[in-house]
Amino acid sequence: MKQTWKPGNMVYPLPVVLVTVTDGEGNDNVVTIAWTGTICTNPALAYISVRKERHSYDMLKKTGEFVINLTTEELVYATDFCGVRSGRDMDKFKEMNLTKEEATYVKAPMIKESPVNIECRVIEVKEYGSHDMFVAEVLAVHADEKYMDETGKFDLSLANPIVYSHGEYFTMGKKIGKFGYSIKK
Repeated sequence: MKQTWKPGNMVYPLPVVLVTVTDGEGNDNVVTIAWTGTICTNPALAYISVRKERHSYDMLKKTGEFVINLTTEELVYATDFCGVRSGRDMDKFKEMNLTKEEATYVKAPMIKESPVNIECRVIEVKEYGSHDMFVAEVLAVHADEKYMDETGKFDLSLANPIVYSHGEYFTMGKKIGKFGYSIKK
């Protein structure tokens, strides 16, 4: 038997990412986001949803740029810290020993320790209730070569990625299939 609950978001687990932003005046910040994802392949579009009271919100509105930095088991402490502490009070890059790396197309820095950095430029902001959705064009994807397998294919599992579910972080499990395996002859 299943229980019926009030309306809510139960699409779990989610990717949990470190989003980097800048105000364009030398002030950068890192914010942890779990409300993120892919919108479209062609053109490449992604989104992040951010509460208006977050320090990064005004930076996003001002510059319209951000970088989605994928997280790993090695980055889980920084991922949690950057989600519960405010950049108004400290430099989270410095506090978490995260290395800023220059992006190619946006002014927001990338996080060197992240296996994948996705440069984004906002094309639309959708105002909703608790969060506003920043819809963005993906301008570039940077993948760390140390996560390439022996065939030259990027293998994110080598980075030990993490996900978020109901207030908890999890490592990803073993691969159990791949796209199309159910119909392969």
